[in-house]
Amino acid sequence: MTTVRRVYDLICRAEEAIAGILLVAILVLIFGAAVARGLGHPLAWGMDMATFLFAWAVFFSADAAMREDRHVNVDLFVSRLPKKVQFYIAVLNHLIIAAFLGFLIAYGVRMSYLTRFRTFQGMPGFSYTWVTLSVPVGSFLLLVSTVLKIGRIVGDHRRESATEGSNAKTQALEA
Repeated sequence: MTTVRRVYDLICRAEEAIAGILLVAILVLIFGAAVARGLGHPLAWGMDMATFLFAWAVFFSADAAMREDRHVNVDLFVSRLPKKVQFYIAVLNHLIIAAFLGFLIAYGVRMSYLTRFRTFQGMPGFSYTWVTLSVPVGSFLLLVSTVLKIGRIVGDHRRESATEGSNAKTQALEA
């Protein structure tokens, strides 16, 4: 296994672990804030911190789901099409996703810059940029996964084409 692949796998495992930790932290935080509010001592920063954690958890979870093909997929019609058409639709779909992620990265960086002086109401001194940074960072991680997925789709298609070509030659020689 190459060093780049090992680093990528390490990042993927870390991303999944962080996403899980963030989701648990959100649950604990919201539950704790509800209990504190019930006891008459509300946590002013509870919902703001949950928003911050949720923004990052969404992107880390989305990337993990993208790598594992766990996003919603309705292929009722596409699965009935010829393999070659399915290949082109899959590549086009992922190119559209990549373009959208590029848009999110560009505008997410701009948004992060514009929100650098905005702070949370319940957490003075904590810049809202830390939330908005989840958009370009998460989109970049998703873009890497999308590009790798396009490469895998193209590689699988080439292998299938080569296999079909060699099977056709073998059948022609046998005949």
